[in-house]
Amino acid sequence: MSLWARRLSQGLFLLLFLFLFIQTEYKGADKLGYPVKLFLDLDPLLALATLLSGHAILKGMLLSLVLVAVTIVFGRAFCGWACPFGTLHNIVGAMKKWKGPQVVRGWFKAKYLLLVFLLSGSVVGLQLTGVFDPISLLVRHLTIGAYPAFNYAATGITEAAYKTDIGFIAKLGDGFYWILSKTVLAFKQPYLMQGTLITLLFVGILLLNLSERRFWCRYVCPLGALLGFLGRWAPFKRRTLEACNNCGLCDRKCQGGTKTDSWAVSECYYCMACVGECPKKAITFGFSAKPAKECIALGRRNVLLAGGAGLASIAVSRATPSFDPHRPNPALIRPPGALPEPEFLAKCVKCGECIKVCTTNGLQPTALEAGLEGIWTPVLVPAARSYCEYNCTLCGQVCPTGAIRKLTPEEKRGWRIGTAWFDRSRCLPHALNEPCIVCEEHCPTPTKAIKFRVRDRFGDVIKQPYVDINLCVGCGNCVSACPLPDAPGIIVTSVGETRSKKNQISLGGMMGGEYY
Repeated sequence: MSLWARRLSQGLFLLLFLFLFIQTEYKGADKLGYPVKLFLDLDPLLALATLLSGHAILKGMLLSLVLVAVTIVFGRAFCGWACPFGTLHNIVGAMKKWKGPQVVRGWFKAKYLLLVFLLSGSVVGLQLTGVFDPISLLVRHLTIGAYPAFNYAATGITEAAYKTDIGFIAKLGDGFYWILSKTVLAFKQPYLMQGTLITLLFVGILLLNLSERRFWCRYVCPLGALLGFLGRWAPFKRRTLEACNNCGLCDRKCQGGTKTDSWAVSECYYCMACVGECPKKAITFGFSAKPAKECIALGRRNVLLAGGAGLASIAVSRATPSFDPHRPNPALIRPPGALPEPEFLAKCVKCGECIKVCTTNGLQPTALEAGLEGIWTPVLVPAARSYCEYNCTLCGQVCPTGAIRKLTPEEKRGWRIGTAWFDRSRCLPHALNEPCIVCEEHCPTPTKAIKFRVRDRFGDVIKQPYVDINLCVGCGNCVSACPLPDAPGIIVTSVGETRSKKNQISLGGMMGGEYY
């Protein structure tokens, strides 16, 4: 009974997660109607890391206290009954027929040391927790890897069926596409950088379950380590009755890799597979005041080394040109509402939700442009049909940690994320004396940040565009619209961004004569 109850619970929570993931999408209005951040808000590891690194916690993340309370009473039941990433590990592990007793390695200590490293790094402002946190990881990998591939495959198959021109097949393809477009397909086909790499990492993590059940959960997951620590004194625990004859059948089904004679409450997922496997009915779960045997001994030296490495990692991470505050990266154009770079990096957990809701594919995951601590954070990459939509505020709505502020539409329209610059060696009116006004037509600012000077060149009168830097918000619409197919005649850099007082155009008379 407990086996099917657990599977039902896992299935329902996985479906809920996928439903909310799909709903994290532009639906025709600048508002998201579902609590798309539910699982991220429920995550106490992200809440704790944000508190330590950003010295603040959002009201939504107070929901994580619910999971903390459940864990204190029922142990790591979330891992066995509700975690969507854990459910995927279970599904992959079930594809293999396991024979003989499990090998229980001492590697499980690694996740606790990783937790110490991540939290100590958060204390000094180094936010790497989101790289390893299972909920953040799952959202990010689905957003950048699996979901774009699914959209491309689904669209391609239905389109191929429609193009067959065979009556019922064409109608079937058209009908399926209509259903998919109304339910699970993205507003616009996502084309995201690093999609292949992210997909390979994701598949590799899941395939580890063929070598050992729930490999990630046992040895790597820092959220599991935190829940294991919180639940080590949980009153709800496993009891072994005298009828037990140490046959070992329960050990073979154990998801957490513990042994009958060394059951550790911190490593148990409360899947209760052992209950259904025991032929003597000698294993039960219930409330007991008797303390459980705890087999986790990390060692003081290991904890100090992990904590020291976390504290020292900030120096290694930031002593690079990518973080030099006196040398801003022109290509590092952050979403509107983003905090100043040090605060942004301290709060961003790399979940990728802002990338998913971007209506134009303008937001992309970084590689190492912002250093190691900035990996997979969002950056605007203006390109063909990729820009920051002038009236969109969705990225601030979905950010779970406040790394991107929630802006009103009025605030958004006045928020500068950079400044546009013409490349006179490529712009058609400047370089070839060819008339072109496309960039000005697509500029979304009410009074047009792109204006024209009338010049007489070689006897011809031509309108040459220029950027009014007092009006430009750096949205990249002009870059997206430029008719040059290979490289546009206009670019956007991060200079002039609202969030920075240093990355400004400071020559006299420019930007209102003020130095932000």
